[in-house]
Amino acid sequence: RDKWKSFQVDGWGGYVLKEKFKMIKAALKEWHTAHVQNLPSRIETLKVKLSTLDEKGEEEDLSEEELAELHGVSFDLHSLSRLHASISWQQSRALWL
Repeated sequence: RDKWKSFQVDGWGGYVLKEKFKMIKAALKEWHTAHVQNLPSRIETLKVKLSTLDEKGEEEDLSEEELAELHGVSFDLHSLSRLHASISWQQSRALWL
C-alpha cells in the first residue's frame, strides 16, 4: 500500500493506473529476486552456520547470544526450507498440469 501511494504519475486515470501497475510489477520482481530466487544458497549458508554453532556447543557451553543465534538460525532454516518445499511443490504441480 505504501509503495502504491509513493508512485507519482501524471495523466488521465487509465494511464496513471497502467503506469502504477507497471511500477508495482517491477517492484514485485525485485522483491522476488531478493527473497526467493537464491533460496537454496541461503539454506546452505544457514546449514553451515548451524553446524558451526552445533560443533562449538559440543566443545564448550554456548553463551546467551550464541544460544539466541542458534535458535534464530534454526528457525530461519526451518521457515526457508518450508518455503522452498512449497515452491518446489507448486512448480512440479504446474509442470504436471
